[in-house]
Amino acid sequence: MKKLKVILLGIASLVAVGIFSSSFNVAKADDNLSQPVMTLGSSLTSSQRQGTIDALSGQLSDSSSNYNTITVNGDTLVKYLNPSGSNFTSNSGVWSSALIEPTSSGSGINVNIVDYNGKNNITSITADQYRNAALTAGISDANIYVTSATAIDGSGALAGIYAAYSKNGNSLNQSQVNAAQDEMGVLSGITQANKGTNGYTDKQLNSAVAGMKADLAKQGNNVSKTEITNIVNNNLQQNNLQNIINNNQKTQLINLMVKIRDSGALNSSNFKQQAQKLSSDITSKAKNIFNKLNTQENRNFVQKIWDSIVSFFQNLFK
Repeated sequence: MKKLKVILLGIASLVAVGIFSSSFNVAKADDNLSQPVMTLGSSLTSSQRQGTIDALSGQLSDSSSNYNTITVNGDTLVKYLNPSGSNFTSNSGVWSSALIEPTSSGSGINVNIVDYNGKNNITSITADQYRNAALTAGISDANIYVTSATAIDGSGALAGIYAAYSKNGNSLNQSQVNAAQDEMGVLSGITQANKGTNGYTDKQLNSAVAGMKADLAKQGNNVSKTEITNIVNNNLQQNNLQNIINNNQKTQLINLMVKIRDSGALNSSNFKQQAQKLSSDITSKAKNIFNKLNTQENRNFVQKIWDSIVSFFQNLFK
């Protein structure tokens, strides 16, 4: 019986570790904006435009700050989003809008989706997806606020963010922008496909992807596809997604990391710093998800597993 207790204790430890433990691996465009820029969709009515201005300008850390304003239309979507496979036209409507506020060096990329009249109207793109795309595109050290007067996917705001840098003399590398757009599609698609899946959240995925990019930056431009595959697998496992992300989705992530490598993003001396900052920040927030495992419901679940193990071995040794 003493031997049985030792065996059961060892198995229980493994079960507890498997359920409760989680481990995580915890660029700045070389030029940044000189002052905040607000991008406004061309399809907004006059009242919606003013409501959007009020919603976004209220987010400024200094309410007295001046900011530039640009209008985003169908041509903007065509210019910045179509090269990566989107099919916008000059007549495409734009409602989603953004405010980009430059911050101090090393502060990282922060994105908040701002409610419009008390409602989040960005239907497809999450704040973490915006953050990851901004990093890949070469943006750094900025607070980005996104809103929309109507329910929309949020592509207009993304194109506006790219345009804001271009119009202020800080044009982003188009290859990186294309990679960022591909990333947005891949992450959004994976999140939609796993919507409602037990054990999956968009924050876990974005934590994993930010970690992948941080690991890519450590390896540099010569990182091989085999090494990239290992990086993808490791970060999925560290975020408890190894049994949720299917092989097709994993292939998409591997191909995405290859495209990021080939885009020139790793050439930036700031990419590594920004990637590590983003990974650490998303990871710290994602940990809250796993803290929720320590609930009475899950403790009861563990007890059921324990009871099953005890019953199995008791029958085995009879």
